[in-house]
Amino acid sequence: MRNDSHTINAIRRLIPQEKIWDIAPFLWLYDYRGKERQKIGEQLIAGWCAARDLNVMRSPNSDADRIIEGKRVEIKFSTLWANGRYVFQQIRDQEYDYLLCMGISPFNVHAWIMRKSELPLELMPYQHGGSSGRDTRWMTVRPDSIPSRLNEFGGTLSQVLVVLKGFRRG
Repeated sequence: MRNDSHTINAIRRLIPQEKIWDIAPFLWLYDYRGKERQKIGEQLIAGWCAARDLNVMRSPNSDADRIIEGKRVEIKFSTLWANGRYVFQQIRDQEYDYLLCMGISPFNVHAWIMRKSELPLELMPYQHGGSSGRDTRWMTVRPDSIPSRLNEFGGTLSQVLVVLKGFRRG
């Protein structure tokens, strides 16, 4: 008997790429845009953490989105864009300990967690041009071709969970 991944791959081959989201379990996210969608991403992470017995609360200020096991975590969220990339936007140099990026594609979730002091800035160009456009960065990631530099920061929710649980120890 074939497992679920074989079934999903067979379905993907039958459905045109531009229609794949129509059958995706995360289709409901497309009812939301911009800041609303980002807020939902933050809530998804918070709920996922709480369901795994991690202590999570809202940050007391806007420099971080959540406090997870005592660490200030900035959360960036993206669904897969039509060009086949996740786009994590508005990455700022604010007061947080970790940056957590979660991307949702039609049938997968990818996640990376990075200590702020170890951000792969070579993968995060400035988002806005001009001399005054140095306050925000962004990071684009193709799930079918993830830069090897990101491997050290996870890739799956279970890898991110190991890091988050490690906050308890130190």
